[in-house]
Amino acid sequence: MATATSRGTVTINVAQCKGCELCIPACPPRVLEMSSEVNSNGYAYPLLHPGCTGCGACLLVCPDFVFAVYRFAEPVVHEGSESRESPEVGP
Repeated sequence: MATATSRGTVTINVAQCKGCELCIPACPPRVLEMSSEVNSNGYAYPLLHPGCTGCGACLLVCPDFVFAVYRFAEPVVHEGSESRESPEVGP
């Protein structure tokens, strides 16, 4: 069973999102993906998976300011979660 560690999290204002998808490639640990569902305006919106670092890259690229970023004092381990983090590359 896989585990993921989160050092932060984000909240997403789904109703305000316009589905531009700029946050998806901006996320270093790759824990955001676009939903298959749409909000009340007809736009798909990002979903958050475990493994967020709280880096704020999504917040910085979002033209609609839908993200609020929070950092944890201690990392949180999510048991049984599919980690979507990029593998670390050694020297």
